[in-house]
Amino acid sequence: MTLRNLLFATALFASPLFLLAQEGPLTQAIVTVNSKSPQQLTAQNLKVRVNNHETPLTSIQPVKPNGTQVALLIDDGLRTSIGRQLSDMQQFIRSLPEGTEVLVGYMQNGRVLASQPFTTDHNAAAADLRLPVGSPGLSASPYFCLSDFVKNWPASKEGASDQGSTSAGKARFVIMITNGVDPYNGSVSPMNQNSVYVDTAIRDAQRAGVPVYSIYYGNAGIHGSAASFSGQSYLAKVSDETGGQAYFQGMGNPVSLSPFFERFTKSLSESYVATFPAPARTNNNLISLRFSSTLDSTKLQSARYVRPGTRITATSPSANRE
Repeated sequence: MTLRNLLFATALFASPLFLLAQEGPLTQAIVTVNSKSPQQLTAQNLKVRVNNHETPLTSIQPVKPNGTQVALLIDDGLRTSIGRQLSDMQQFIRSLPEGTEVLVGYMQNGRVLASQPFTTDHNAAAADLRLPVGSPGLSASPYFCLSDFVKNWPASKEGASDQGSTSAGKARFVIMITNGVDPYNGSVSPMNQNSVYVDTAIRDAQRAGVPVYSIYYGNAGIHGSAASFSGQSYLAKVSDETGGQAYFQGMGNPVSLSPFFERFTKSLSESYVATFPAPARTNNNLISLRFSSTLDSTKLQSARYVRPGTRITATSPSANRE
């Protein structure tokens, strides 16, 4: 091969047209603005890197209330003192924007028992809240429950169900109330904070395109600063890797859950669905993802990894040129 042909081939393989030919299906991910003042994401102020390569955005669209599902998952092994927080939970559910679907579920024996399907009847969902059973370790592990839930996303009362497929049709969010301890990982010592079960839950949530938020609340049967540290560390890791947030107040239980629910609701209102092309082939069926913005004093939340071809909105994405 002559030097001229070699240079031509190199230029061809590096060209946008060649790279475009290697791309797989359009992929969608939720990205959330974290800023003290309202900031709007557009295709002009948002950038995305896929597998560490800058990738063009096809569209960026705000998440709408009628295109949102929120799963409130409560650890059924929590101490019954959380009953003092039931009114905060009920107020949170009733205050969700009209059209938002909500589900209340109890994490028990490695799965989630839902009081009713996803529904836009917020009053009915709030009325179904009950006290946790309060038996230590009843959830088995909150991470078993989370994995099972996101892989088998329940049906909606209104009929908008995807049953765990990649074409969800709505942006889906989880907010867990739990102590976050993984009893199957052995010691809660700071030297033992690598859990295969936590990592599996993270990957399952990433594959499902679900940001996981959490509120730390101490369990009935597990005490001490080591357990608090362990549970909070796991919850923070899950949220950081999936694009959510972990809320806690020191090592103790919060006096009120309302401030955390308010922050979560604000995050919902500042979430967007970004659409971009993904590589055609990837290892372990996940791609790395990193968003950045030119907006001042603005941080972004998103999953660290997503599955190529993940679809969040039911409608065909169109370019946002605001």
